[in-house]
Amino acid sequence: MSWSYPLGLFQAYGVELEYMIVEADSLNVLPAADRLLARAGGAAGEAAPEGAAGRIGWSNELALHLIELKSLAPEPRLEPLAAHFQRHVRRANAELATLGARLLPGAMHPWMDPERELRLWPHDHGEVYAAFDRVFDCRGHGWANLQSAHLNLPFADDAEFGRLHAAVRLVLPALPALAASSPLQEGRYTGFADTRLETYRHNARRLPIVSGRVIPEPVFTRAEYEGGLLAGLYRAIAPLDPEGLLQEEWLNARGAIARFERGAIEIRVLDVQEHPAMDLAICALTAAAVRAHTEERWIPAAEQRAFAVDGLADIFLGALARAEDAVLADPAWLRAFGLPPAPLRAGEFWQHLAEELLPADSPFLPQWRVIQERGTLSTRLRRACGGDPAPARLREIYGSLADCLQEGRPFLPS
Repeated sequence: MSWSYPLGLFQAYGVELEYMIVEADSLNVLPAADRLLARAGGAAGEAAPEGAAGRIGWSNELALHLIELKSLAPEPRLEPLAAHFQRHVRRANAELATLGARLLPGAMHPWMDPERELRLWPHDHGEVYAAFDRVFDCRGHGWANLQSAHLNLPFADDAEFGRLHAAVRLVLPALPALAASSPLQEGRYTGFADTRLETYRHNARRLPIVSGRVIPEPVFTRAEYEGGLLAGLYRAIAPLDPEGLLQEEWLNARGAIARFERGAIEIRVLDVQEHPAMDLAICALTAAAVRAHTEERWIPAAEQRAFAVDGLADIFLGALARAEDAVLADPAWLRAFGLPPAPLRAGEFWQHLAEELLPADSPFLPQWRVIQERGTLSTRLRRACGGDPAPARLREIYGSLADCLQEGRPFLPS
């Protein structure tokens, strides 16, 4: 993503959506991202099918079955992006149809066996992915079977970085209660609404410092971030990465990371949804909540910065386990959002924020109402699949999910 640095707070947004490529009939994983990108007219690893003036680009990261659609430049508004992403989804599916394939949404493939099915991207930047594989062994769900939506929010200088990072840290723990879409792994329920995040937080277990507790540490200047957090990561990995291939700011696997090279914080804890408008609706509510904190709507910046990792991580773990049914009970954190200190469901928390922060004429209200009235995509998938889903049932339900992506409609099981 190319950013014109510097951009001030909420002057622009960047969005990235990841999808899995699967066989059209069986829905089994198909490692065909390079063939898709070649058909779309790009060099190995990148494609911008609409040419230099296009708004959405295509690329790959790590796994050969994954395709990423991303805004190519900072966008002043989120609302128009939904239609642009949807058009590119259909373009990708049209190209994939000639290969007997299609895109599958949702944050995890429900029956993939990564030990057997992972193929690493072998083209541009392949040496970086090979290095990740040597250090962490990518043949696991934590590397091979995770599809997310990333929201990039810009900052212009050190003061804005500090304000933005403090705000993001407060909002981050509750995001799985809004965006969970991964209740299954290897054909079985895992007990987590957001299995992607439960898996993600363990994917660097050889060097736990890489992901920490997923919630970022309370660091509010570039000097502290680079000289402390990032320097510590680089020292830890150096014996395992003698060529220095992984000693870049993207090594940091926390749920939100500073991208100083483009002047933005990248939020990474959002599961990808059933079609782009749902993702953009979640991004819009996320951005509105973060913005409210940067503007000190409920509590001053000094109080925002005082929240420790452990308390925020406890909220995060509850949300990824139970999504909208998680009970939010930390009184100080609830007060930070202008709420009474009494426990409440995470679904009620997000309903309160949506009513307070989303404009009455927001085009994302229909998508938000689906989540509010029918639950997260994770909840809707569990309801559709039933108590102990057989392979045929999973194939039927996830085929319907792929249809939702192609048609740009919400997944609404009866």
